[in-house]
Amino acid sequence: MEKVTRPDIDEYFLKIASVVAERSTCRRHHVGAVAVKNKHILATGYNGAAAGLRDCLELGCLRDEKNIPSGERHEICRGIHAEQNVIVQAGLHGVSLEGSTIYCTHTPCILCAKMLVNAKIDRFVSFGKYNDDSFHELFLEAGIKFDVRERPPDQIGYLD
Repeated sequence: MEKVTRPDIDEYFLKIASVVAERSTCRRHHVGAVAVKNKHILATGYNGAAAGLRDCLELGCLRDEKNIPSGERHEICRGIHAEQNVIVQAGLHGVSLEGSTIYCTHTPCILCAKMLVNAKIDRFVSFGKYNDDSFHELFLEAGIKFDVRERPPDQIGYLD
């Protein structure tokens, strides 16, 4: 019989964040975020246009058209970041993120980091790097723990 290894809790939720990222409508990065507290999912979010509006898959990427590098000029984009969407989804459903952990496929930009500080999260876990490291100092000052893990395997282990 083939042995199936059970992922640890961080790998488990990072893998879920990777699946959430598959819903992204961004042509540059597929980013997924999962808010978790006491090993229970509170909300998920992925990057893309506001709900009900046309997205970059349909209209093309404004940032590509204007040759704007990743990590710069966030306002020239119709997309909302995964971390912003996880905060919005929690708010829409009346769920507090205070004391939670955010599992995300990428590290946050400074704008998302500020929102996560105000959402009073305790921890941020990621395996990918976004082109903006300014969140480090902010998280340090706010007391938010930050962990970088290995990218979880793409395959799903299960018994037939």
